[in-house]
Amino acid sequence: MNTRKFLSILTVGSLLFASCSNDDDNPVPVNEEELITKMTVSLVGGGQTINLIVADEDGEDGPTPPKVTVSGNLAVNTVYTGSVELLNESVNPVELINEEIEAEADVHQFFYTANSSLNIATTYNDKESDYNKEDGTAFTSTNPVGLKFTVTTTDAGTGTFTVTLRHEPNKSASGVANGDIANAAGNTDITQTFEISVQ
Repeated sequence: MNTRKFLSILTVGSLLFASCSNDDDNPVPVNEEELITKMTVSLVGGGQTINLIVADEDGEDGPTPPKVTVSGNLAVNTVYTGSVELLNESVNPVELINEEIEAEADVHQFFYTANSSLNIATTYNDKESDYNKEDGTAFTSTNPVGLKFTVTTTDAGTGTFTVTLRHEPNKSASGVANGDIANAAGNTDITQTFEISVQ
């Protein structure tokens, strides 16, 4: 067999082999959504601790309705230090979802939305740079995350306070850094509306 014919066969064989290969050797990693069965929002201030809790044993898509509780009323003209704890209680030991949020702080953000009849304002107390990535390195961006925040009340009122965790929001969109969810996009990991009063 001459060299030219051999090279032609080798080239055709290589093309056939390449065309039959697929991406099975390089699968795209799947970031599975965590099951969140309980969210506790704690507000500490004015000599009291108010807990806003939603417990849903089978998650948002399950048939069991969630149980929502608010432990008390907020006081007027008071500053509260807020924090959020997310749990998956369907596994043993119980899984603290906060750890994943902290490790992936660049693709998570909480939003706190009060309706107009509730006289409160919220501000973020943590940024991406407060946490380490899963590989142990630090974030360079200081975009907000919202596991820690402040709630400031003014006058008395009753209304709704909605807590939403978004996955992969557009943190550079208008208003998002200040907690405006309108342009955030992304996917909702959990959201809950609480009826609360400021007295």
